[in-house]
Amino acid sequence: MTDPAVKLPGLEDKTRFLLSPASYPEGADSVRLVETHMARIFLTDHFAYKMKKPVRSSYLDFSSLDKRYGDCREELHLNRRLTDNVYLDLVPLRLDARGRLALDGAGVPVEWLVKMRRLRETASLPALIGSASGETLAPLLQRLCDFYRDAEVIALTPAQYLARLRRQCEDWRERLLAPDLEQKLALDAGEIKGIAGALLDFLDREGELLGERAGAGRIVEGHGDLRPEHCFLTQPPQVIDCLEFNRTLRCVDPVDELSYLALECELLGRADLGETALEGYYRCCDDRPPEALSRFYRANRALLRAHLAAAHLQDGAVAEPDKWKSKTRLYLQAARRYCADGSL
Repeated sequence: MTDPAVKLPGLEDKTRFLLSPASYPEGADSVRLVETHMARIFLTDHFAYKMKKPVRSSYLDFSSLDKRYGDCREELHLNRRLTDNVYLDLVPLRLDARGRLALDGAGVPVEWLVKMRRLRETASLPALIGSASGETLAPLLQRLCDFYRDAEVIALTPAQYLARLRRQCEDWRERLLAPDLEQKLALDAGEIKGIAGALLDFLDREGELLGERAGAGRIVEGHGDLRPEHCFLTQPPQVIDCLEFNRTLRCVDPVDELSYLALECELLGRADLGETALEGYYRCCDDRPPEALSRFYRANRALLRAHLAAAHLQDGAVAEPDKWKSKTRLYLQAARRYCADGSL
């Protein structure tokens, strides 16, 4: 039992403890902190420990210890689908009766962390983007295609799938038009409405094409966040950090996921590599829809990423506001480019 007089640690207390190399049972020479919108990740010599922040939004809820524990369990389970011996365990951060914190020691759990084996950053797709080729990408694409073939098919009617895409697009549009973002980013409301309008028009005009994806059983429980920084060209390749906190957002068309990867490769200067990834999927999975579908998915993902980048500026004190302003504009430019070239 912890003494009732002992104050429970807050996020900053836990962070200070986890930044000390002496806190890790296996030992560590140094600890580096990486912060995301939803987590703090502590990189030791050979491992990464991910701690969820106590945040809540329209699409996730980490506000209680029980909810963070449940999400950590999901993260461990779901990410093992596309990795090997990377997602190792859940580790409790405990508080003893005297108010001392310990990883996996005695006391009451006050936080849960996902423990991962660190992968070589030099093996990540962004690190190799300049030299990567179709040949070096092939094992990763094969793993993804095998994954999609075996993934659970989501029972959605064409009407349900179209309605979901419409709701998402309308939601992202309204969030980007929030008055506080207009002040912080000086965004062009007409541009945002134009992008969303083009996407919604495509849904109306090509409803049959999109509906066929659901009707043919093409919507599966996928990765949900297939970006280059989550892909490692090791042997075998590893794909980390799936979208574990929202199953609806994780249930996707594989062409949507690969189009997202293609968009991100394009923004890294390798549009050809993204096209190679899509072509590899089309051949491997015998699924070649009209090109307009991929272009719609890319524009739609770019609008989503613009919204997520802008959302960082609504978090109060922001460490790198210029970074998120730049990213918001970069993704809006990409979305506008795909909507304005006549293919939508």
